Amino acid sequence: MNTSTTTSQKASNTLTAHSFHKFWLKITAIVVGSFGPVFFLGTMLATSEPARLTLDLLSFPIDGVQNYEAPTTRFLSALTGGFLMGWGVMIWCLSVWVYDKAPEEVRKSVLVGTLSWFVLDSAGSIASGNASNALFNVLVLLIAVGPLWRPART
Repeated sequence: MNTSTTTSQKASNTLTAHSFHKFWLKITAIVVGSFGPVFFLGTMLATSEPARLTLDLLSFPIDGVQNYEAPTTRFLSALTGGFLMGWGVMIWCLSVWVYDKAPEEVRKSVLVGTLSWFVLDSAGSIASGNASNALFNVLVLLIAVGPLWRPART
C-alpha cells in the first residue's frame, strides 16, 4: 500500500471516528447557539445593531433596509434568540451527556433537526423575498453538519 493511500485512509478514519463526531457536535452547538445572543441584542434598540446587520447581510445586498424599529420585530428577535441559544445548548449537552451512550441516535437527531431547520428556514426565506438567505443557509448547513453526514466508525 502506498503512502498517499495510507494517509488518505487515516484522514478518512479520523473524520468518521466517534471522538471527532463528538467534537464536531460542539462545533454544531456553537454555530447554532452563536446566533442566540446576536438576536437577543435585537430586543433593545440601543443594542440592536448586530442583529440588524446580521439580517441585512442575510437578506443581501447590504442596503440598510432591515431595521429593528418595530416592537414586533424586537419581540420576534427575542423568540429567535432564545430558540437558537436553547437549541445550541441542547446540542452541546447531547455531545457531553448522551453521545457516548447512543452515538448514532444523537448524530441522527442533530442531523434531522439541522436539516429540518434548513428546509423550513430556506423555504420561508424564499417565500418572504429573501432568497439570498437560503444561499447563506447552505454554508451554515455544511459547517454545522460537517462529518455528521456519515455514521462514525468504531
